This record gives sequence, structure tokens and C-alpha cells, in this order.
Amino acid sequence: MITFDKPKNLNGAELISELKIAGIEVKDAPVDTGHNKICLDIAAKDEAKATPIVAAHNGTIIAPDKSAARQAILDRLGLTAEEAQLLLGGN
Repeated sequence: MITFDKPKNLNGAELISELKIAGIEVKDAPVDTGHNKICLDIAAKDEAKATPIVAAHNGTIIAPDKSAARQAILDRLGLTAEEAQLLLGGN
């Protein structure tokens, strides 16, 4: 585990994706130490390469809209939202 300054807008999934694009293997999600630092489970040889990526990271802090994905699933199943609610036991 290697410690970095925590980016202002940390989005762990996006940071992992950015690191992977740079060829850095990340073994687990970033760990927030609670002291404005994060720890990443990466190889020591990748620390210098990861440092500017972590420093430049500006993650999305708004949850993505899942309605399009939800509708695609309903379409594949041939169900309406109301039918899905009934199947799931909703009122």
C-alpha cells in the first residue's frame, strides 16, 4: 500500500480506471486514512507514475443516472416499470 494526498473530489472507481489506463495495476479500492490521505494497493515501482495521476484526479461526485440502464433491462425483459414493481413485491 502506498500513501498519496487525497484528491479533493475522490471517486475511487474513476481513479482506478485512470490508473489502469496508464498501465498501473490496482489490487483493491482506495483506502481513505482519514488524514487527507489515501492508500492504494499498487506496486512500489508504479508510485512515481501514479503520483501525478492521483494529484490530477477530479472525480465525479454526482451519482450517475441509472434510469437509462434500468430501462434497458426492462426492455430486454419485456416488462414495464409497473410490472417489475409488482414482481418485486412493491405496491
